[in-house]
Amino acid sequence: MKIIWPLIILVPFVLLYANQSEYIETFPKAVDGMERFVLNLPEQQDESGLKVELIIGKYVLLDKENKYFFNGAIKEDIVKGWGFTYYKLDTLGVMAGTLMAVDPNAAKTEQFITLGGDPYLIRYNSRVPVVVYVPEGVIVKYRIWSAGLKMETMEKG
Repeated sequence: MKIIWPLIILVPFVLLYANQSEYIETFPKAVDGMERFVLNLPEQQDESGLKVELIIGKYVLLDKENKYFFNGAIKEDIVKGWGFTYYKLDTLGVMAGTLMAVDPNAAKTEQFITLGGDPYLIRYNSRVPVVVYVPEGVIVKYRIWSAGLKMETMEKG
């Protein structure tokens, strides 16, 4: 009986991963100069209150004083015949930043510089992997956002 309980607990996770990894073959392979990142999300009881933030960027050696970002836009595309959404950054644009004067002798630090603009939030869906294509050398990170349980009513105005 001691052996059965761990199996009962692990089976749903194994089946979930098997389903997601099965679908990965439906997504296009990365073309030359591009890399494919894949995220398999764990099943949640109420996925409607969750979002996934895609954070795309790369590490650059820079001063600590200025704030930097890359230009670029994430595009959505659909796997034909399946309807699965995937995300693509064709090019990582020019890096821009603030122009505060800094000591030219100050040490530089490696920082993860991301695309500028608002957070890029997508639907949380544990049944299909999140697939992102980016240029080689670019990194995809993510963060899970969660809505609060309490809802408030707005006042009429």
